[in-house]
Amino acid sequence: MRFSPVAMALSLTLFAVSSGANGQRADDQINPKSLAALSEGQAALRAGNLEAANDALETALAIDPRNRSAFVALGRVAQAQQLPGKAIRMYFEALSLEPNDLNALSAQGEAMVQKGAVERARANLARVRALCKSECAPAVQLAAAIAKGPPPAIVAAQTSDKVPPKGQEQSTVGQK
Repeated sequence: MRFSPVAMALSLTLFAVSSGANGQRADDQINPKSLAALSEGQAALRAGNLEAANDALETALAIDPRNRSAFVALGRVAQAQQLPGKAIRMYFEALSLEPNDLNALSAQGEAMVQKGAVERARANLARVRALCKSECAPAVQLAAAIAKGPPPAIVAAQTSDKVPPKGQEQSTVGQK
């Protein structure tokens, strides 16, 4: 009788802890609907339909926010839309799920170059090379992007100390 309240409290605690663990899926089990939306988004990206790709990939993430490949693909869409800041953020989300994802590290480095942060891209390259142990495709791609350098408009903006008057700013969005 003296142990009944303690035993009941212990059993309730064990029940609460074990029921929470039973309801969660393992990290490597991505929802199949999310994978289907990811495939649809990647196909739209390859076709050049960035808006449809963005919608499908955001749907994939709404279904399963642990879909690392959807974050990487969304970053690719953002880069194609000349939005390197958004792309870097998407790659950061993918890297928060798996810090050693070579594709996300490489793509993030490419977006950093696109934004003009070449030194940070070099840090990503060093990390990719350390993870690869030998020469691998993500390291080669990132090294090529770093060698090419940032877009001319970014270089010009970084070297200029003049601020254009309001209304006379030049945008590179949509130019290719």
